[in-house]
Amino acid sequence: MIKNKFKIISIIFCLLFFNQISFSQTDIDGLMMQKNFFCVGPTVGYSSWKNYWEGTNKRENLNLGTVSTTAAMVMGNYGVTDKLNLLFGLPYIKTKASAGQLAGQKGLQDLSLFVKWVAKEKKIGKGNLKGILIGGYSTPVSNYTADILPLSIGLHSKTAMLRLMADYEMGDWFATISGTYNFRNNVTLDRNSYYTTEMHYTDEVKMPDATYFNVRAGYRSSTWIIEAIADQWTTIGGFDITKNNMPFISNKMNATKLGIHVKYDTDFVNGLSFVADASTTVAGRNAGQSTSFGGGIFYILDFSKKKKEETQK
Repeated sequence: MIKNKFKIISIIFCLLFFNQISFSQTDIDGLMMQKNFFCVGPTVGYSSWKNYWEGTNKRENLNLGTVSTTAAMVMGNYGVTDKLNLLFGLPYIKTKASAGQLAGQKGLQDLSLFVKWVAKEKKIGKGNLKGILIGGYSTPVSNYTADILPLSIGLHSKTAMLRLMADYEMGDWFATISGTYNFRNNVTLDRNSYYTTEMHYTDEVKMPDATYFNVRAGYRSSTWIIEAIADQWTTIGGFDITKNNMPFISNKMNATKLGIHVKYDTDFVNGLSFVADASTTVAGRNAGQSTSFGGGIFYILDFSKKKKEETQK
């Protein structure tokens, strides 16, 4: 029974870190990198939970204690044009439980690649409205095991995503809303049978797709960005964990989060910026009530200057 209780919390992991710690000029905000500019830098994040929802029933597990995830990631964004950006992210993740016998994992997780395009721009009232399309793809870069949740570093599912975004800016104030559909590929386990709501004599698991809705609004100037964030991750399909039963990677995983994001562009080093984020889960289903925070340092490289110099020569 203790072993089963240890595993009950497994569902939350895919929401734990990549639901996401958000930084400026990323796939989840309405900002764009200028043509021939490349923004790159490291980020770190920490997330932990003690209480969780088993289905819709909120509980805790003293045998497991607090489950924490530490992540370090390299992120980059290159402006092909002012309206077309290419982005990437590659995280290294470490998991840990404060009690029990389950050992944490660590390693590189999934490489994410995105294309971000401003499809439409229009002046409305005193402000400016942008319609943005984002396409993305993520794939595992290491042979980590997804079937050891909640201490696996990921779900090992190749994922394609399509996001529609609207960003309205009026002076130094803005609001952004986006909706995302995530197409998730099947996952292969290191065993030849498993049980969901019925027995499956195969090593292949059909992963349910998921949607992600994000709303953010606040103050955005050339020096500061301060914004409040609300988002909702919903799994389309899947099933609930039954009481004291063993969970599974294709379970339904829903979570509602509230957070804040702050960015400061320095005036003492041109192109250098600092970012910080914090969020908490306020509602969920088969998810941990996690609290997350993170930060990062970014620097913008101006390749347009180099191209101009080469042209002049």
